[in-house]
Amino acid sequence: MPAEVDGRIRQVAEWLRESAATVVLTGAGISTESGIPDFRGPNGLWTRNPGAEKAATLQNYLADRELRIRTWRGRAEGGLWTDAEPNAGHFALAELERKGKLELLVTQNIDSLHLKAGNSLGRMVEIHGNLREYVCMGCGERGPIERVLERVRAGEDDPPCRRCGGILKSATISFGQNLVAEDYARSERAAARCELFLAIGTSLTVYPVAYLPEVALRNGARLVIINAQETPYDELAHAVIREPIGEVLPAIVALV
Repeated sequence: MPAEVDGRIRQVAEWLRESAATVVLTGAGISTESGIPDFRGPNGLWTRNPGAEKAATLQNYLADRELRIRTWRGRAEGGLWTDAEPNAGHFALAELERKGKLELLVTQNIDSLHLKAGNSLGRMVEIHGNLREYVCMGCGERGPIERVLERVRAGEDDPPCRRCGGILKSATISFGQNLVAEDYARSERAAARCELFLAIGTSLTVYPVAYLPEVALRNGARLVIINAQETPYDELAHAVIREPIGEVLPAIVALV
């Protein structure tokens, strides 16, 4: 690794050792090394297929039964990277938690790879939800998504809620759908209290989550960005590293 990058790695590790409260925000970029494409990068899902972004809007999902049928069929057949495994970046953040240096991990990802790597739900906010569960858009009932997938495999193409007959969807936050208020409030409180904020693999362009680094900076925290592409916060950051996350994070955590 170039000497300049090595110097930044050592500096970030020193800040981590000194920090009494560190918040980490992760985006799709940390999962690309696990074979999951990001959304807005040069080869991102929505960069190559703008129609896919439209299909991810709540209004379209609720209004279009054929879209729901295609979505459930795809998931029942093993779509959405259900076989993906955590990579070195995920494992490094789990190790950071084990070392007692992670106050809160806020992830925009719905892939559960942080959980698989060993991070605990007690110190994690899945701000955009997850694919492990389903939710009824009518009564709010939740449960393991496998229950719905079993119904699809048994012949139901658009399974309704068994409690109220409402529309079921994965427990993810779609475009046009509000975040869970307490999840965002918890993330904002942690950002306001932290001494160090790491933004990893995120474009920092999706709001309101992209406000979190601003909250941290406004309250005196240092900001570190580890991302392949430029972000709107680069000029405000105390350190920016563009090397592969799966190489950089383990190197940093090893020095903590």
